[in-house]
Amino acid sequence: MALKTGGKAPDFTLQDQQGKKVRLSDFTGQWVVLYFYPKDNTSGCTTEACNFSDNTVTFEDINTIVLGVSPDSVKSHENFTAKYDLKITLLSDPDHKVLEKYGVWQKKKMYGREYYGVVRSTFLIDPDGKIAHIWEKVKVAGHVNEVLKKYAELN
Repeated sequence: MALKTGGKAPDFTLQDQQGKKVRLSDFTGQWVVLYFYPKDNTSGCTTEACNFSDNTVTFEDINTIVLGVSPDSVKSHENFTAKYDLKITLLSDPDHKVLEKYGVWQKKKMYGREYYGVVRSTFLIDPDGKIAHIWEKVKVAGHVNEVLKKYAELN
């Protein structure tokens, strides 16, 4: 079942980069940018995380939390956050449960080889927990500005 704009965002609980449990429903009443990315410390993922982190104040000003999710471990997220001084929350989903719930754990193909991995995607979730917008197969360049523009359109 594919998620759709206007539908309820599936709730979940995952550990953040400090090992604390974070539940999506804890953010009811504020906007959430939930972005899924393949791997810590890779070029595109680092750029995306740094871009979201660099705009933390802008997101705070519009009562919006940014949550990044990947299959990496809590320890990997802790090191990634420290290395780039990230100001966003990264969540660890090593069992792919949330990745699968959101439909971003998909078969991919590279150099003729098929494998499962994360398709870079972002979900903008409104204060009532409904999906306001979905970006699939995200291109990193300019993505944060697209998210902020869509938020402005919806408000």
